Amino acid sequence: MILLYIGSLLFGGIHLFSILFPGLRDSFRAQLGERQWKGLYALVSLAGLALMAVGFGQARAEPDVIYDGVPGAKHLTMLMVLLAFILIGASHGKGYLRKWLHNPMSIGIVLWSAGHLLVNGRRADVWLFGAFLVVGLADIVMSEIRGKRPDYIPRARSDIMAVVIGIVLYAVFLFGFHPYVLGIPVA
Repeated sequence: MILLYIGSLLFGGIHLFSILFPGLRDSFRAQLGERQWKGLYALVSLAGLALMAVGFGQARAEPDVIYDGVPGAKHLTMLMVLLAFILIGASHGKGYLRKWLHNPMSIGIVLWSAGHLLVNGRRADVWLFGAFLVVGLADIVMSEIRGKRPDYIPRARSDIMAVVIGIVLYAVFLFGFHPYVLGIPVA
């Protein structure tokens, strides 16, 4: 579990620093230079993700249950994750979804993590999905407080692409990644 804790702190810490302290972040970026700041940010994020993945893999076998998942919530979680993939896809285009929601990537991350927390109550699950939930919620709240809004003329084509890409990625994760990589069949 120690690797999961360290990874969560690295990944969550660098993201929360950037979200909660934009002035300090911009100061570091100015001192280091844009490329160096992005490189450092990516390195810390990737190191955190890698440690989270390894730590979660090690901790999965531990029967350290904090709470029981919500009975019957599996299908709700599957719907939340499908919507999450679509919203993550929408965050990269110039569609109506992104224009309306302002921050579809973070909303998607919140749906994905909250859905998993509905059905998984082991300590490792709470740390992994909880870290993403906290970062996603912080980003949504701070973006709204700061009035961060996308500025472009929306195109329906971007939304159609987001839905198609989201459904394809969902199918890959549902029928490929989850059962064969994680060893956790869902469907």
